[in-house]
Amino acid sequence: MEVTCLLLLALIPFHCQGQGVYAPAQAQIVHAGQACVVKEDNISERVYTIREGDTLVLQCLVTGHPRPQVRWTKTAGSASDKFQETSVFNETLRIEHIARTQGGRYYCKAENGVGVPAIKSIRVDVQYLDEPVLTVHQTVSDVRGNFYQEKTVFLRCTVNSNPPARFIWKRGSDTLSHSQDNGVDIYEPLYTQGETKVLKLKNLRPQDYASYTCQVSVRNVCGIPDKAITFRLTNTTAPPALKLSVNETLVVNPGENVTVQCLLTGGDPLPQLQWSHGPGPLPLGALAQGGTLCIPSVQAGDSGYYNCTATNNVGNPAKKTINLLVRSMKNATFQITPDVIKESENIQLGQDLKLSCHVDAVPQEKVTYQWFKNGKPARMSKRLLVTRNDPELPAVTSSLELIDLHFSDYGTYLCMASFPGAPVSDLSVEVNISSETGGQPEGHRGAAGNQRGLEGGCGGSSLEKGGQRGPHLFRLYTFLEPLLSARCHGRPWNKAVGKIDSALLENVVGKLLFFQVASQTNLSLQTGMHESRKHFQRWSRVDKEAALLPSGLALEETQDGKLRLERVSRDMSGTYRCQTARYNGFNVRPREAQVQLNVQCESARSPARPSTLQPPRSPAAAAAEAPDHAELLLDALTRDSSGSYDCSVSNDVGSAACLFQVSAKAYSPEFYFDTPNPTRSHKLSKNYSYVLQWTQREPEAVDPVLSYRLSVRQLNQHNAMVKAIPVRRVEKGQLLEYILTDLRVPHSYEIRLTPYTTFGAGDVASRVIHYTEPINSPNLSDNTCHFEDDKICGYTQDPTDNFDWTRQNALTQNPKRSPNTGPPMDISGTPEGHYMFIETSRPRELGDRARLVSPLYNASAKFYCVSFFYHMYGKHIGSLNLLVRSRNKGALDTHAWSLSGNKGNVWQQAHVPINPSGPFQIIFEGVRGSGYLGDIAIDDVTLKKGECPRKQMDPSKVVVMPGSGAPRQSSLRLWGPTAIFLLALQR
Repeated sequence: MEVTCLLLLALIPFHCQGQGVYAPAQAQIVHAGQACVVKEDNISERVYTIREGDTLVLQCLVTGHPRPQVRWTKTAGSASDKFQETSVFNETLRIEHIARTQGGRYYCKAENGVGVPAIKSIRVDVQYLDEPVLTVHQTVSDVRGNFYQEKTVFLRCTVNSNPPARFIWKRGSDTLSHSQDNGVDIYEPLYTQGETKVLKLKNLRPQDYASYTCQVSVRNVCGIPDKAITFRLTNTTAPPALKLSVNETLVVNPGENVTVQCLLTGGDPLPQLQWSHGPGPLPLGALAQGGTLCIPSVQAGDSGYYNCTATNNVGNPAKKTINLLVRSMKNATFQITPDVIKESENIQLGQDLKLSCHVDAVPQEKVTYQWFKNGKPARMSKRLLVTRNDPELPAVTSSLELIDLHFSDYGTYLCMASFPGAPVSDLSVEVNISSETGGQPEGHRGAAGNQRGLEGGCGGSSLEKGGQRGPHLFRLYTFLEPLLSARCHGRPWNKAVGKIDSALLENVVGKLLFFQVASQTNLSLQTGMHESRKHFQRWSRVDKEAALLPSGLALEETQDGKLRLERVSRDMSGTYRCQTARYNGFNVRPREAQVQLNVQCESARSPARPSTLQPPRSPAAAAAEAPDHAELLLDALTRDSSGSYDCSVSNDVGSAACLFQVSAKAYSPEFYFDTPNPTRSHKLSKNYSYVLQWTQREPEAVDPVLSYRLSVRQLNQHNAMVKAIPVRRVEKGQLLEYILTDLRVPHSYEIRLTPYTTFGAGDVASRVIHYTEPINSPNLSDNTCHFEDDKICGYTQDPTDNFDWTRQNALTQNPKRSPNTGPPMDISGTPEGHYMFIETSRPRELGDRARLVSPLYNASAKFYCVSFFYHMYGKHIGSLNLLVRSRNKGALDTHAWSLSGNKGNVWQQAHVPINPSGPFQIIFEGVRGSGYLGDIAIDDVTLKKGECPRKQMDPSKVVVMPGSGAPRQSSLRLWGPTAIFLLALQR
């Protein structure tokens, strides 16, 4: 059979919009792993408690069609030290050895491109108890350092824990209490880090010399045992004291061995000595034994501060610091400053010129500079001046000023930096000043010269000796190193993504260059005019929300002008800025250029789409451009014409390519995950059934699907049941169905579904189904929901709203709830009776919505009547809406009834007629008003077949709460095919 396959290789849509059963995403978070407890707090928030070091496992169960994609995010909570955010693209979030800083609120966001995303959250509280730290202090007035009688001593016990720890002080085996005698006080000081309890011994007595124990406990939360620490107080207890064997500043030559001793001069108990280096750890090969530190063959990188610290938990630690300076020089740089008064950026006769030379040295102030002209020492004169410290330049920078530049001043100038008498190599840079070179510096022995940033440059224009003068334009190089594993929308990209011709980019000065690549590709951005030269440039991000570069730095300086991005990902998209670095040649106003990086392949479900590299274009040029797509028509598609096809896309900037796999195999089916009540349990036989539903992706793209091959395998077993399911003509969006029977409770099964055409087997789709206890829909013969069961009659919270309805009664309501709003009891007037209500206190805001969704009802009658009681009391009452969701072709919500404003402290009843056209659900929507005094409640919801009563309701059905006035006039709106309704408005 001949099939016409039209490939729009340049414009393939990212999403396939079907019809019929496509449903928005819904989500629910379930927990696993090593939770200590999962509870609901007083604001109906789920709190997951776990011990530090255990494994956190959260699952986001999603429904919707197509299958939603899941993203986990996290914000800080009460148990987190600082704000953190993480992002995981997986339905299961697993964190091994969870740390305390990983506590907080975790959000599961599910989206499938249909409707708004579903977001659910859970708070994770990490419990921990550190080892306590006990320190001893005495009154400051005692200058002798020892503890004698009639002195005050403080024993301070500090611990970090969650939840807060409980402290117990003991002397020997006896427990001490506050004000036990006149000599003992126990108190909690202010402004301390962690939790602290202080045991104060006033006017130290002989019996106070004893062993003291601080015991801390979190009351076995999560099985965390108590911890304790003991200190022995004697009449010789004293803080540590130190002295050094060398001066606090030590200057040495590279290659020497350095030995430093830190000597103890006091302390009881015997202090512990520790060496540290800042910044970073001790040098590799350094040996610290007691108070002796030895660094063999010291190098320049070993410079820094070395700290010797003595601690014995008495008083404050003793600390001595040595500043070790290893003589070194690096980064010899050169700068030319033309006459700034005349605002010139060129070297011209008759102007002043300043040549500046700088090296990074240790110690910086010991560097000496010498100037040479044409190989001979430069002679100072009235027109040739040397200054050492220019206020506009870094410290210890030598500058040679040429006043009123003459023809005789042309020549080669060399600046040499050295350490007199030290075995450190000299560094030098030179520059040629002539009418031809325009002041181009040349570098020698580590110099970073031969660079200048002229008009339009980014620190990157460079000229050879004798080169041309004048400004030059900035060029941007981009290099792509594709990976074989790189994939675009689930299909591999072609490997041949080459280098952009930089010669075509000279005219992008002052403009933003757009650049687009595939994810997982290695990318290198370079500025410069000549690839053989090194250029110092600074790279940074322009985007405010992404201030750091992929390397984690806010600013990165590169010697060769290249910024390398390995395995680019979506979070690397944005604008990058390249700026001239200091000492890059001419000292003129800074230069910069920007490049916009766009990373494709956000969705792994859509067909591949080629990437097009485009420079900025004017609207006129874009309008005059040729059509932006290409077509390839394949007639009589056969096995011979199946295979790989390359689509190449190119413009003036460069080219890219995509690889397409073309065949007549059918696309994979898409399982329908929004099936209501899919499990049918047979309790007597311990079996259950499952309604398997799916749609066929792009059925018109290939030969008609003739049948499906269904494979059902119980997890952890090898044998599978295979069955052929014949079908007639399958249309796009058509919901196909098959009932799986004889599944064993409570096992899970892997389902594999393969479409078959005359060409053969197509792509396979698989999923795993789990047994869940079904929630039966309410029976219309017993159709009043009093919300007394915690399953609330099968009602669920809408995942797309802003907050949830809360079930409570007079016994469980928050004692700190806002007064003058909300019902004190349910419609029955008993404290045990439950009702549903919305809490409008913070963090709720004006317009926030909470939706309570009923189970799915099958429409077996033309008319139904929804009756319910409502309570709308408070000066900030918003609105209560009743919606009907039709489920015959997707989800469609229509308003049926609405009421707004304060109606008094009274339960009132409403009757709302509806006539659904198919399976339906009813939704109670509470909308928050202008303030926190706006709680709304509902109770006793009834759904009956037939029309609503036409006569007025019995006044006895209006329940006035104690202390309330008569209800005020209502503001009512009604939607629907009929206007038959009855609402009690008066007592």
